[in-house]
Amino acid sequence: MCETCGFPSSKHGLALLRRDVLAFGLGAAALSAAPAFLAPAFVTSAWAKEPGPPPKPQNVVSPAEALARLKAGNQRYVDGVAKRHDFVAEREALVGGQNPFAGILSCADSRVAPEYAFDTSRGDLFVVRVAGNFVNTDNLASFEYAVAVLKTPLILVLGHESCGAVKAAIEAVKDKATFPGHIQDLTTSLAPAVTAVLDRPGDLLENATQENVRRNVEALKAATPVLSAAVAEQRLAVAGGIYRLATGEVEIIA
Repeated sequence: MCETCGFPSSKHGLALLRRDVLAFGLGAAALSAAPAFLAPAFVTSAWAKEPGPPPKPQNVVSPAEALARLKAGNQRYVDGVAKRHDFVAEREALVGGQNPFAGILSCADSRVAPEYAFDTSRGDLFVVRVAGNFVNTDNLASFEYAVAVLKTPLILVLGHESCGAVKAAIEAVKDKATFPGHIQDLTTSLAPAVTAVLDRPGDLLENATQENVRRNVEALKAATPVLSAAVAEQRLAVAGGIYRLATGEVEIIA
């Protein structure tokens, strides 16, 4: 893993990372100094203007409150007593913006639906999904936007049982299996979590799934410059959980 951003070192060299970070910093500086008509809409609207009242005031919470809210919503989901959601009123409230109380890095698996699993409404969760729920430069940028602009106080890395992406990574590590298209790149990103638990007692798939969640929690906490600063200032917490397919329970493990 890269010590600077937490990404798999196989995906880039340190020199490349430094160049990318420098380019991002120079680009952001140029945008902030550029006339409004030259800057992207999200820069001019979210960074340059005075912030207005949040569209969902109930979502302005501390990191600890955000996690407690996720847990309470998941318990309702497990118990089968989800709230009734007024989609008409929600649409009206969200026309002018968003302020989600949590970001979710979820697997793309169709059996895992964060909005359902935490019994939330639209505008509550900032969800990024990729098979294997691992951090890469694209979803990191998305979470940086959520934290820096939308003021999201919590990110949860959500793994799940019987993850096909982790299974493929196990096959790639143990059996030297290869996969078509870009699937091989995905297994390469997940391989460090598998390698770390090969000799650990217990079920290899469960161990690798949990290790992958924990590694990506740490990667998000350490991701400079935006997320690491927010964590240091206690404006952001990063947690990790495992979705249990049979019950719907999300077990917090990190």
